[in-house]
Amino acid sequence: MTTVVKLTDYQLRVENVLNNAIPKAEDEPCLLHKAMRYSVLGGGKRIRPLLVYATGECFNIDKKTLDAPAVAIELLHAYSLVHDDLPAMDDDDLRRGKASTHKAFDEATAILAGDALQTLAFEILASDLHNISLKNQLKLINILAKSAGSFGMVGGQVIDLSSTNKRLSESQLENMHQHKTGALISASVMMGANCSDKLTQQQKISLEQYATCIGLAFQVQDDILDIESDTETLGKQQGADIDANKATYPAILGMSAAKEKTASLYQSAYNALSCFGEEANLLRKIADFIVKRNQ
Repeated sequence: MTTVVKLTDYQLRVENVLNNAIPKAEDEPCLLHKAMRYSVLGGGKRIRPLLVYATGECFNIDKKTLDAPAVAIELLHAYSLVHDDLPAMDDDDLRRGKASTHKAFDEATAILAGDALQTLAFEILASDLHNISLKNQLKLINILAKSAGSFGMVGGQVIDLSSTNKRLSESQLENMHQHKTGALISASVMMGANCSDKLTQQQKISLEQYATCIGLAFQVQDDILDIESDTETLGKQQGADIDANKATYPAILGMSAAKEKTASLYQSAYNALSCFGEEANLLRKIADFIVKRNQ
């Protein structure tokens, strides 16, 4: 099976598992559950759950074992997008090619849907998990909690909001994105790795380096696409960062240097996986996808 076919299979798998994990629309409170399902299903690249499955392949972990962390990380990510789109945050009307949750429903419902998605992520990780030891289960919960909190994604969002209309240095911008975007991407990789009892220290360091590089490459490429792509392709408003006067890599470095940075991060991600063989090919393919989107 080729890596492309594997990625497609995993995308279909996580879509099915997500559908089963989120309460049905007819379950009370119906409005809340409709908003939750609207926010998660039927869109998105599913990069984070794909990283869970791809890392699990490095250790020959059963797909069923990886379902819970894959779903948990995507639910957490979806909650962050719902809240990020709110008028008090980035005030975006479009997400994944359709109306943002607060536009499709209302602001209060969107806030509560995001809250419920976040708690559902931890409920799933705290339930009985397939072939995962209690020790590793605690690690998964801890990884997700730390990546989502004040020293992770939420902290990055605060830095982002406070940096609007300000000129950031490259190191300040990198710090913001390592928290806002990179934290959940790193969590995806490390959750997949910590489903195994065979993770060595060298493998841990290598995977952390890979995750750091692709997490930052993802954001630099997003900044580039915000300028060079279009709204239909992006599934969100093209040029939104420029309109909001946000700091971006092309604005700070220039477009040519931003593209060079993406290429350098991509190569570093590949190099980080040198201690793995063919079992890491899916991780390499995801790096390809992240960097070569819309090229």
